[in-house]
Amino acid sequence: MYSGIAITLFWLFVALFAPLFQAMGILQDPTDLLNNIPRESPSINHLFGTDIRGYDVLSRTLVGSQAALKVVFLSTVFSLMIGVPSGLISGYLGGNLDKFLMFLMDTIYTIPGLLLSVTLSFILGKGIINIAIAVSISYIPQYYRIIRNHTNSIKNQLFIEAAQAMGAPPKTILYRYLFLNVIQNVPVIFTLNAADAILVLGGLGFLGLGLPEEVSEWGHDLKEALPSLSTGIWWTTLFPGLAMTSMVVGLSLIGEGISEIFIPSSQNKNK
Repeated sequence: MYSGIAITLFWLFVALFAPLFQAMGILQDPTDLLNNIPRESPSINHLFGTDIRGYDVLSRTLVGSQAALKVVFLSTVFSLMIGVPSGLISGYLGGNLDKFLMFLMDTIYTIPGLLLSVTLSFILGKGIINIAIAVSISYIPQYYRIIRNHTNSIKNQLFIEAAQAMGAPPKTILYRYLFLNVIQNVPVIFTLNAADAILVLGGLGFLGLGLPEEVSEWGHDLKEALPSLSTGIWWTTLFPGLAMTSMVVGLSLIGEGISEIFIPSSQNKNK
């Protein structure tokens, strides 16, 4: 878990301070191609080399973390904002609303996440917000189902019945008594979905459905670099691929560490 935190913090640091590094001249402008020789191998002037267009691979790899983290943050927040409240309301109220939401979420859940994101991104178009929405839709049922099932299992416990007997309105019961008791597993899903969102963004960029071309993005850079790989130009695929892999691994390790914290505690309670 600690190694995952270290990796994630590194990319957060890079994403936050990349504009400062550019202003200081440490990083080249990732959109500058006129001053570079295309397909130049790694050297002192270009530590990661240049790509087929003449972009500096180092700057595009590091600046690409900004787009990845923006999409990850927005997509997971969007899915949380919809999945958690709908799961609480559905599990607590039940009835026809619960049946309708269950049917809707099960329908979304049966569609492969990447296919759904590709379809939505094609409809919504390019851009950080649009891609975040396209990626987030497939995560909503995960939050909904876990929150709904936990809410449904504890809504008949004594402390909930006591609150109802004291005249507490449904809104108070939902957000004061139920929310904190059903939210424990959400951080695990959050980190795992964040890791998956990076892969989905990379897949969309590789298909040409991701962010605008002027934005540094790892999936798009891998798409541009793939034809050159067979000619021995390895650096244009290696470094963006390693960046994407390391961020996914870092978030996955955090998710596994969080799950090890919560799952044993729940197992001990059940014994």
